[in-house]
Amino acid sequence: MSLETLWLALLGLLLAGYFVLGGYDYGVQMLYPLLGDRAPHRAGPTHRNAALAAIAPFFLGNEVWLVAFTGVLFGAFPYLEGTLLSALYPLIVAILVGLVLGNAAIQLRGRTRSARARRYGGALIVCGGALPALGWGLVLGLLLHGVPRRADGTFHLDTGTLLTPFVLVCGVTTALLFAAHGAAFVALRSSPALASRARRTGTRLLEAVAVAGSLALMLTLFGAGASMTNRATSAVIAALLAAALLAAHRYLSRGHLGRAFTATCCATLLPVLLVGAGHYPYVLISSAGSGMTIGQGAADGATLKILTAFGVIVIPLILGYQSWSWWAFRGRTGRRHPHYF
Repeated sequence: MSLETLWLALLGLLLAGYFVLGGYDYGVQMLYPLLGDRAPHRAGPTHRNAALAAIAPFFLGNEVWLVAFTGVLFGAFPYLEGTLLSALYPLIVAILVGLVLGNAAIQLRGRTRSARARRYGGALIVCGGALPALGWGLVLGLLLHGVPRRADGTFHLDTGTLLTPFVLVCGVTTALLFAAHGAAFVALRSSPALASRARRTGTRLLEAVAVAGSLALMLTLFGAGASMTNRATSAVIAALLAAALLAAHRYLSRGHLGRAFTATCCATLLPVLLVGAGHYPYVLISSAGSGMTIGQGAADGATLKILTAFGVIVIPLILGYQSWSWWAFRGRTGRRHPHYF
């Protein structure tokens, strides 16, 4: 395996880890109004705070994966980074705006006194989850479909490409998948009453994901969807994604919460594998048929060797930190852990 391929696999691992860990954060934020009863004389606000408490110990720590992914993209694939970020600039800005809004709203909501401020804070929490989830879905759709390429070889994003049915369906599908992933996480981490509510919500969301994903598949079969370089590999990964969604629905509906969350984790990371393995050796394709290969997007061999020495140290530290945090805050909320928000 070449250094370029090794670093591409590492880049995919970091993005997949971010989708799995950050994905349930965004899912819980999107489901914030649905996981509690709205009636003031009922326990709705308590349930909603309990849903946020499920993600509280991991909330900002999950963003480490995004930081690490960005660092690897800048260091190991500078030519891909320069092209990709400039081509997808509007979507990247939207994702970052959502991250800032969501982080601020969650941390400041508990310090507000008025009911109006809490309502505004709740709306910002939902937007802070929906914007990154939908934005990353649109990015995946564009990477699968292809980004237009100019005559000078640069890639660019126009409104017509962004508003194609396949890209929009991918955005909606990813947002629904993150929401279902968040519901499975709340069901795993919360009290039995809230877990039951999250289970019902999660099963309905998984059914919606299946419908949206089937529409994306139909568009691809009719030539208006993904442009895959390795069709056999892509078909296998798509089948694994369908199997993961089916398993998640089955386990969640039957109350096997640990297995259900494992299945949604697999379903959340498989789209990243679909982009990487389905297009290999290309790291970015054009809707016109050409693209940027891994060799064209990666740094030179000497730089990659230097970065490898740092990667051997940094990546185990990230994995160790995540493993420790999950072990330290294992179990359901409300029993062993305080409410953070």
